[in-house]
Amino acid sequence: MKLLKQTPLLFLFLSFFLNAQDSLIVAKKDSLRVKIIELKETIEVEPSRRFSISATNDTIYLNDPKVDSRIQESIQETTLIDSLWLKELYNSPLYDSEEFLIQDAAQFVLKDGELVEIQLEELPTSLLKSRLKILDDRTPFNIVYNQSLERLIKTYLKSRKKSFSTLMSRAQYYFPMFEEHLDKYDIPLEIKYLAIVESALKPRAKSRVGATGLWQFMYQTGKQFKLNVNSYVDERQDPYKATEAACQYLSALHKLFGDWDLALAAYNSGPGNVNKAIRRSGGKRNYWNIRKFLPRETAGYVPAFYATLYIFEYANEHGIYSNKPYVNLFETDTIHIKKQVTFDQLKNFLDIDIEMIQYLNPQYKLDIIPFRKDKNYYVKLPLYNIGEYLNKEKELHAFIDAEEAKRETALPELIEAKDQIRYSVKSGDYLGKIANRYGVSVNSIKRWNGLRSNRLRIGQRLVIHPRKLISSSKPSNTTQKNVTPKGSYSTYVVKQGDSLWTISKKFPTVSVQNLKEWNNIWSVKSLKPGMKLKIFKS
Repeated sequence: MKLLKQTPLLFLFLSFFLNAQDSLIVAKKDSLRVKIIELKETIEVEPSRRFSISATNDTIYLNDPKVDSRIQESIQETTLIDSLWLKELYNSPLYDSEEFLIQDAAQFVLKDGELVEIQLEELPTSLLKSRLKILDDRTPFNIVYNQSLERLIKTYLKSRKKSFSTLMSRAQYYFPMFEEHLDKYDIPLEIKYLAIVESALKPRAKSRVGATGLWQFMYQTGKQFKLNVNSYVDERQDPYKATEAACQYLSALHKLFGDWDLALAAYNSGPGNVNKAIRRSGGKRNYWNIRKFLPRETAGYVPAFYATLYIFEYANEHGIYSNKPYVNLFETDTIHIKKQVTFDQLKNFLDIDIEMIQYLNPQYKLDIIPFRKDKNYYVKLPLYNIGEYLNKEKELHAFIDAEEAKRETALPELIEAKDQIRYSVKSGDYLGKIANRYGVSVNSIKRWNGLRSNRLRIGQRLVIHPRKLISSSKPSNTTQKNVTPKGSYSTYVVKQGDSLWTISKKFPTVSVQNLKEWNNIWSVKSLKPGMKLKIFKS
């Protein structure tokens, strides 16, 4: 997303990745299929400070899409919108971050010229027009028929029906959560379909420019909405917190433009680009009238939302039915933890599939839930495990202590991502190397430090606003010293499709935690085909 996320995962949604099936799906336990007598409350996340926009005369509510298009009035209004948005950015301590700059990046979206004519007997043009009219009448969106939208809808129906069955399956878990938050902010419930366009409902989805999570927040935009990142946790991947942040952002955008279509466009490209499109169109405020003045990816973004909305609303009419959901939201509940615990420890103590823990808790990057007194970290579990956890909490803590006493390798240190650091230039450093290390651009480093050339001197101090989390090379004072296991071991070569869980199942006395410690693997992304793992026999 987000203020300048130029590449949401839309291009993935419009291309091929939806056709891939989830490797995550595993057989559900029989107890998940029992009738739920009483719905459990879902996690109560402490509300973040609501994002608000104010001015001396806060009257900028552009509710009528047919606003007078007189040029002078348009200039005044768009100038006010710019000033309001800039005021909000300047009030944020992150205003000078590069995330608020427009970045050039190669995009891939299905442009009008790339869509071919498709004839579907099940959906003649006249029927599509009538259905779009119904959606237009009952939603606040300007869903009008045009040939471009027709081609997009029919392309989805022709080639992606199976993908939509998978999406509907995921939606059974996420949509109730979305609707609760959308209703809280008085946002149209249909906005829930936006998360499909953004991430295909994959909470760990990440675009090539770093936009992350169900709602695709860039790092600095996430920080603006209190989505924190550290070495253990990425709250952009937390379904609850990210949805809360997305609602705050969408509410702010609607307040700016007074129109949900324009708010959607601004969610994708930033309000500045929408404002420029309004100016270039001569003051028009209908999305379809300013579409050609928007960035290419945004021109395809809103139609993709309309097409997704249509297919979900008329799925039955097109023979699209949901696959069996992995789990339903009402079959889960949350517990605030009182002691650091790994997914592997929960798996062993509660006899629960580790894939289930990962599915319900995607925000924990290392499969470890840290404990800090100033944070309320929680674990979400199936209901049938909640009672056991609460009844045996003391035994669980004793089990964790026993497991930690046997640990041969210290757990990674919990490091908070910082908004700003000061970097001391070392021998061999150059701007490109430093920029790559912290995930920023050379021009940004020069701008932050008033540099006119690329020359650096050893010992020079540079201000950096990092986009990457850089771990400290110093070990934590509270962690144990790394100990290399002794004794003989065999070697296992990782194959395509392997996971630490499936590998551990091949060796009866080996756990996922053992594999991590013996081979210094703390991220699932580190496991690659061809990698050789040590399997100790003792």
